[in-house]
Amino acid sequence: MNRAKTWLRRYGRPLENARWEFLFEQGSKDQVIHYLHAFQNEDGGFGHGLEPDFWLPDSSPMATWTAGQILVEVGASQEEPVVQGLLSYLVHTPQIGPGMWPSVLPKNNCYPHAPWWHFEENAQAGWMFNPSVELAAFLIHWSPTESGGTLLGWESLAFALRRVMQATSMDRHELNNYRKCLSLLTTHKERFDAQMEYAFAEVESKVQDLTKDVIDRDVSNWGTGYKPLPLDFIQGPEDPLYPQLKELVHQNLRFYLDQRTDEGIWNISWNWGQYSEVFAVVSRYWQGILAVERYKILKAFREDLS
Repeated sequence: MNRAKTWLRRYGRPLENARWEFLFEQGSKDQVIHYLHAFQNEDGGFGHGLEPDFWLPDSSPMATWTAGQILVEVGASQEEPVVQGLLSYLVHTPQIGPGMWPSVLPKNNCYPHAPWWHFEENAQAGWMFNPSVELAAFLIHWSPTESGGTLLGWESLAFALRRVMQATSMDRHELNNYRKCLSLLTTHKERFDAQMEYAFAEVESKVQDLTKDVIDRDVSNWGTGYKPLPLDFIQGPEDPLYPQLKELVHQNLRFYLDQRTDEGIWNISWNWGQYSEVFAVVSRYWQGILAVERYKILKAFREDLS
């Protein structure tokens, strides 16, 4: 971790350095919010390459989702101006389908981006409720009770739940959106059960089943390509799936440790195949993000493994 910290100081963004200090060195959440605010636009949404794989400066639901995850991580309150801006952006951004904010915007194509962020007609069919189901949870989590934001959040969630309850399989990223959504709404179970078409426990069980189906259990295959690994979903011993997949999770932890470079970080497993000069910068950004995310996971399991 000391070597990773040194690398991050040299090459990482200020945002990842602030998150590192918050997570591992009793750093201030205000410092994280300060650097996150640099990516926020006047409309309250986020852009400017906060999600490094697309460099659209304008606000987008996807970049705003990235910001929301960081705000959840530091325990930001609904009174924070940066949170108020995020909520305002979501409330005032038109949905393109029932419960769905656009995942990819046409203007993505005007700036350097990974191929999977390229806008095409009917692009939403490939993204579905990634990240909309989690955006709905942000609205419920941070908006005042019975406000327009809360009502929009529950309304959007109802459509997302129909999708997951009818699904027989799901993309790993969209599935993780559902998992994070449920995690954020655990304090709202009573209203969830009273208002939604499906009970919280019923949805949680379905999401867990889909998760078990999508995880790659072939350990020998993990070093090739972009596989959905156990730790992409199970990020702490408190996860309900952990007891069932404990040995596989431990193998994943060892895999992470073995895959570190001499500098204590990880190389990324994907490439844009275009914009090579920009991607050289992006890959550094992602190495910093992975360092923060993976040491956070290793810390979460430290006592369980000792």
